Amino acid sequence: MSGIFSYNNKFFQFVSKLVDIFCVSMLWVVGCIPVFTIGASSTALYYTVNKVIHHERGYLWKEFWGAFRSNFKQATLLWMGFLGFAILMWVDQFIMSLFMEDGSPLGYVGYFFLIMFWLTWLVWLFVYPNIARFENTSKAILKNAVLMMVAHFPYTLLLVVCLLILLLITWGIPALAVIMPALFSSVQNSIMERIFRKYMSPEDLAREDEKNREYQN
Repeated sequence: MSGIFSYNNKFFQFVSKLVDIFCVSMLWVVGCIPVFTIGASSTALYYTVNKVIHHERGYLWKEFWGAFRSNFKQATLLWMGFLGFAILMWVDQFIMSLFMEDGSPLGYVGYFFLIMFWLTWLVWLFVYPNIARFENTSKAILKNAVLMMVAHFPYTLLLVVCLLILLLITWGIPALAVIMPALFSSVQNSIMERIFRKYMSPEDLAREDEKNREYQN
């Protein structure tokens, strides 16, 4: 009977993991409230999901806010740049649509701006995980994100499909919105870490695996 309440019980572990996903999702929401902090909050979410939920290292509150503070400047500047560029592309597309309504061939340029708008967000899906996992300059982070997005385009499409599925589930069951941020980040983490490992040196991979074994044993 005592096994039912044991920490090693599979059901107990599942519930504990679900609580962690809920808590870190709420931390992400709180971190996003000022809007301009969405980049820092998303970076902290990815970092925390990878370290605490996937590898059971550290504590949610400490790891989330620690990553939020340490990456705040870089993540915020990049986020504001992406947001500003996306808004610019959307406004340009809207203006071109007016030309198209008037029958002007110039209106077709709007498709270019629309494509750039969506590509901006595809690259962003690779930017904040890079910030969370590697210390690098903003220029290098951006370059690496673009290259990874293009070089691993099937994974990029998989990320988009997973995101759309989770959004559809949330649309059908709004109550699940409380866990969706961390749930998507968990799926994203599984995909992104496969990509990251391709670019890590054997020494870095060995250190990473050793740290994970130390905490899991």
